[in-house]
Amino acid sequence: MDLENFTPGLSLAGGLIIGAAAAVLVLFNGRIAGISGILGGLLSLPRNDMAWRITFLTGLVGAPILASAFGNPATPDIQAGWGEILIAGFVVGLGTRYAGGCTSGHGVCGISRGATRSLIATATFMATGFATVFVQRHLIGG
Repeated sequence: MDLENFTPGLSLAGGLIIGAAAAVLVLFNGRIAGISGILGGLLSLPRNDMAWRITFLTGLVGAPILASAFGNPATPDIQAGWGEILIAGFVVGLGTRYAGGCTSGHGVCGISRGATRSLIATATFMATGFATVFVQRHLIGG
């Protein structure tokens, strides 16, 4: 564990903000805050609900940019090339289609609603992530 960068207070605050945003979206718009579904809705027809999708995604991308104006945010150290990142993004996209949603939709919104499908999907996401890190660190030697 990287105790130098361990920030439980900021992590808790971030989690509370994500939970509040998901609750506001479902209460006032009747929509689930699943990022893959929101983005996918922009790419499919009919496009009668684009405004809220664009607003949500703009906030998702704009928040870190705005936060950087108020301090020195942590810059992620991604130890992969663009090819690896693109392949990983494609595989994640396939997984979200297969699972009927992503970690935000299932993990944040589905589990909080008590959806068995979301519990199974999130457990699968987590197990796959654990296995990937194990293989990368212990078997491949990354």
